[in-house]
Amino acid sequence: MSHVDPSRSSARGLLKIAASVCLTGVLSTTVQAASPAEQVSAHLAAGEFVAAMDLARSVEDQAVRESLLTQIAAEQAEDGELAAARATARQMPLNASRATATAAQARQQTLQGGGADFESLIELIETVVAPETWEALGGLGTITDFDSGGGIHVDANGVVARLTTTEQNNRLKELALEARQADLNTDMSQAAPLRMVSLNRLEAAINDRLAQGLPVVESMANLAGLYAVTNVFVYPETGEIVIAGPAAGWNYTGTGLPVSAESGVPTLQLDDLVTVLRTFGPGGEGIFGCSIDPRQEGLRELKDYVTESQASGPLSSRAVRSWTNQLQRKLGEQDVTIYGIPADSRVARVIVEADYRMKLIGIGKLDAGAHIPDYFDLMTPSQAADMSTIDALRWWLSLKCEAILKSGDGDAYELQGSSVLCQSENQFINQAGERVETGTAEANNQQFASNFTQHYEDLSRDDLIFADLQNIFDLALVAALIQRENLTAQTGWDLGAFAADGTYQPARYDAPQVVDSVVNYKVYNGRNIVVQVAGGVQVNVAAPLANVTASPRLEDAAEQAEAGELAPGRWWWDVQAAK
Repeated sequence: MSHVDPSRSSARGLLKIAASVCLTGVLSTTVQAASPAEQVSAHLAAGEFVAAMDLARSVEDQAVRESLLTQIAAEQAEDGELAAARATARQMPLNASRATATAAQARQQTLQGGGADFESLIELIETVVAPETWEALGGLGTITDFDSGGGIHVDANGVVARLTTTEQNNRLKELALEARQADLNTDMSQAAPLRMVSLNRLEAAINDRLAQGLPVVESMANLAGLYAVTNVFVYPETGEIVIAGPAAGWNYTGTGLPVSAESGVPTLQLDDLVTVLRTFGPGGEGIFGCSIDPRQEGLRELKDYVTESQASGPLSSRAVRSWTNQLQRKLGEQDVTIYGIPADSRVARVIVEADYRMKLIGIGKLDAGAHIPDYFDLMTPSQAADMSTIDALRWWLSLKCEAILKSGDGDAYELQGSSVLCQSENQFINQAGERVETGTAEANNQQFASNFTQHYEDLSRDDLIFADLQNIFDLALVAALIQRENLTAQTGWDLGAFAADGTYQPARYDAPQVVDSVVNYKVYNGRNIVVQVAGGVQVNVAAPLANVTASPRLEDAAEQAEAGELAPGRWWWDVQAAK
């Protein structure tokens, strides 16, 4: 299953509900009293699907034929034969009849407890939304499946593919010329607006130290003090790929996290770079992420407990706290799933912690400041009085990047407006304890996500885990850009020690497996109790890679940034007059 922007999945969740609503009304009108319909009904009652199909296909009247095929597809779906139902539906034109059939398939998949039938839902979307625009009929529209497990999800290839475009002026070209005049100072602690780090030279230096049994030095582990990535340069003639950005010396927090002496944010980490290079390199999965999810049995017990409590009448004010504590016990532990990266990597550790802390902020267990009020602070008493269902709030983080510019000859790139986007969705809990996507988010859920996005930079300064997460996003973009633009082939670099089977081994940490559920509540009007369990996070960096823009100002940027002659073993340099 491929992975795409979560906003694409929201439409499917919405259609899932729409399909359930329209099913009864539509199907009840499709069974005609005409003789062919009676014969098809008889075949279906006897389980003779092949005979029913042969009869339906033999009917010349298109409207009657479509009606019969709809009837057959619905029966196949009801019987659990969803693949056969899809095959039957595909024999119809893209019209309302086909929409009815695919809606039935989607509904039946949900009723069977198997989650959404995405093939049917995709077909339903293509049926009812401007059919002539879809790729299957020669148009440009297309849909791909989305993994709805939630959590952090990073698919950087699509991001690069969508946002990379060629620049239309010469600014990057001028930058590359200036960078040729490298400032070869030896003081790495000196602040630099644009520091260049040659990945090839760094890898060679590390490989040499490992061969001698020597450890990687601190400057290498902190990527020469880079605290952001703004540019990528390519030098095919010397076989180099260079990343660049602002840099300075660094200090360490009380927990041992290296932070820039210039900006106060964490420095980029070699371990994270190698991890994502392997994820997006040859043999890598091309995606990574994490999910923190309540267990289905816990959700079921929680729902049953709430139902029993409601049947017993109102709670006294003194009983509210013990009642919510019981909810938390019923929900139990939540499982942590990590994919695409080693579960014991630093990247995994950061994304899981960021996920969990975001959940705590959302339900008011952590204070993110006045600009990011929690869900309860956003809710009004009248809204609280109207709540009657058990909803699961879902928030996820995805990469926000305004553009990726490149020079016409593809030797210089610039990342513009890289940040973090928070998105939201409401889900409801069914009788089986399953979370069912709705594809929509009510106003307060949306407002929390909007505030989180708008003030993410401020939040990152106060809570460094979110700044650390931003660094990982930047490095994931770089790794995916290298892969998508085939930069390793252009430079003849096989990643060496950084490759999947390379000699460099990032540090390992205890792999997170479970976390405790966290519940919070607020009483409105002295009688309406609203309870929320920590939500979710998803990071998707697929979109920015989808349209790399060519930029004339980048034409000579790589040449400007070139270091010229460097001393043996030197792998970083500063640009004298970066613009």
